[in-house]
Amino acid sequence: MLVRFIHHSCFVAETDSKVLIFDYFEGDRVNGYHFNGKIPEYDRNTPIYMFASHSHRDHFDMDILRWTEKYPNIKYILSKDIRISPNFLKKHKIDPKVRERILFVAPAAEYELDDMKIRTLRSTDAGVAYYVQTDGTGIYHAGDLNMWVWDGAGDLINGQVKSLYRSQIRKLEELPIEAAFVPMDPRLGRNEFLGIDYFMKNTECEHVFPMHMWQDYSGIARYKKRITNRDMADRIMDITEENQQFIL
Repeated sequence: MLVRFIHHSCFVAETDSKVLIFDYFEGDRVNGYHFNGKIPEYDRNTPIYMFASHSHRDHFDMDILRWTEKYPNIKYILSKDIRISPNFLKKHKIDPKVRERILFVAPAAEYELDDMKIRTLRSTDAGVAYYVQTDGTGIYHAGDLNMWVWDGAGDLINGQVKSLYRSQIRKLEELPIEAAFVPMDPRLGRNEFLGIDYFMKNTECEHVFPMHMWQDYSGIARYKKRITNRDMADRIMDITEENQQFIL
């Protein structure tokens, strides 16, 4: 499998038979940031599956719905908090038939789409996280499922977030995961590594890709230095720039 880090929380996984794209948005959609990552050009008939974990602008871009013009075999898996009414599509001059290509998903549910099995987890922020099985491999994309422990938020709120996060990650304990995309957000300060650390210690994922780093990748090296288990540290992938490729 080939994994491409596009930018922020967007990754592309190219398996033997299809392309899976997670949480893509155009580079200038978020105020104060310019992301440079680009989705590669694929053959027109490539089976493409675009996932969006929730409606935040750093995870979903409505313009992906226009890609049906370019890729006739494209399908969408979108969290139900993404509202796409016929009037919305008409207003933005998007073909209303695109709704026929969309699978809307809810948290804590299981779906089958073509030969893919999709399981959703409940986010600690908005929308869902995805666990996908296809072509003999398991892929996890967290979306905004993270241990969002903010200084000043209070023990009650932070305690609820910790409890929910742990309960969701425990659902992955026995599942095979070849690649996982997990938040490591520097805005959390001293709590930056809480979520990914719990994930590392409670799953057997082979390759863990930090994400949601807002173009600051320095936390990866700092986190790996803290890990005394060398095998565990080696499972963390070294992301250094946008448009980076990894062959697994």
